Amino acid sequence: MKKTKQLIDVFSDNTTGGGVAYKNKELKKSIIKQIEVSGDLTIADLNKDLAISTPKITSLVNELIEEGLLIDEGKIDSTGGRRANIYGLVSNAAYFIGVDVKRYAINIGLLDFKKHLVKTKQQIPYELQNNPESLNALITCIKEFVKELKLPKEKILSIGINLSGRVNTITGYSYSFFHFQEEPLSEIIEKALGIRTFIENDSRSMAFGEFCSGIVTNEKNVLFVNLDYGTGLGILIDGKVYYGKSGFSGEFGHIPLFNNEIICQCGKKGCLETEVSGVALIRLFKEKILNGSSSLAMKKGKKIDQIKLEDLVEAAQNEDMLVIELITEFSEKLGRALAVVINLLNPELIILGGTIAKTGDYLRLPTRSSLNKYSLSLVNSDTQFKLSKLGDNAGVLGGCLIARNKIFS
Repeated sequence: MKKTKQLIDVFSDNTTGGGVAYKNKELKKSIIKQIEVSGDLTIADLNKDLAISTPKITSLVNELIEEGLLIDEGKIDSTGGRRANIYGLVSNAAYFIGVDVKRYAINIGLLDFKKHLVKTKQQIPYELQNNPESLNALITCIKEFVKELKLPKEKILSIGINLSGRVNTITGYSYSFFHFQEEPLSEIIEKALGIRTFIENDSRSMAFGEFCSGIVTNEKNVLFVNLDYGTGLGILIDGKVYYGKSGFSGEFGHIPLFNNEIICQCGKKGCLETEVSGVALIRLFKEKILNGSSSLAMKKGKKIDQIKLEDLVEAAQNEDMLVIELITEFSEKLGRALAVVINLLNPELIILGGTIAKTGDYLRLPTRSSLNKYSLSLVNSDTQFKLSKLGDNAGVLGGCLIARNKIFS
């Protein structure tokens, strides 16, 4: 219990004991961050990287070992002279939870102190609606996951929750879901769980997950396209998530690209999402079925009103021609929209993620072809175009990492 309390003290917002105590706590965070970025380090490495005196570094490192956050990994090899000790993070010192909320399911995972995803639960049944019952169901789901972990709650430093739509991660407000109380959503959930809670837009979180541990290698300017029931965009500029002035960047699905009379969920007409989204794909599929087309998605005894996006993805994976044709048309429109963004931002890499990206090359190839058709060749020639590597874990990992970064900062 003593080490747990010391752990909480290092990452708490409250500092007693005046300026020296606050400075020491910030220096400890700096040491942890440096080891996190560079890997295991010696006292001499930390002295050089952080410009802190050797006695001070030594004292703080010893305290972090006592607090259970660092471990002495032993001596390093040396070509001459006295061999130095090397220090690393303790994996089980603390944990972070990431919760990726989908339209009909929740994905949730646990990240250890060394950023290893040690446990996940995928596709937990859930229905996202903007009402108190749906919020309570979300909280219950997280509570059950925490209970299953059988960890001291104090060891879970924070939780990151991803929601679609307009989310201000700084203030903790969601303007698309669960906005029926004056108090910030992050605070409401935090009080219910008893664990520090942050909320984030799902596309930004997925982008961050891919950037840190997915398909991204050395690229610093990346676009992550989240193709699910809606259509979102996570933007990374110079290696950092781009939020925009009010924290609402990436509303890709609401570009007014089409001259149609279809009303978008945002209340306007002609948005990209009206023709390029999971909702649009389901609508077009139903129209085809009602007009006499056949599909593998309808051969499991399902009624047309029971069809979900996952059913269409599974049908495409099983070479269902109707769904593949619809995805080809979908991709042509997506490529046209992405051409606008590429001409503006000239990114190094575009990643296609989300549920629809599970259709693989049925989505990627026609989108790339359309992108080449509509964008400037000089602009897109150096842009890589890939599918998500992390899949369903992109949002889970992103949620964990954002929650971790919030605590560290």
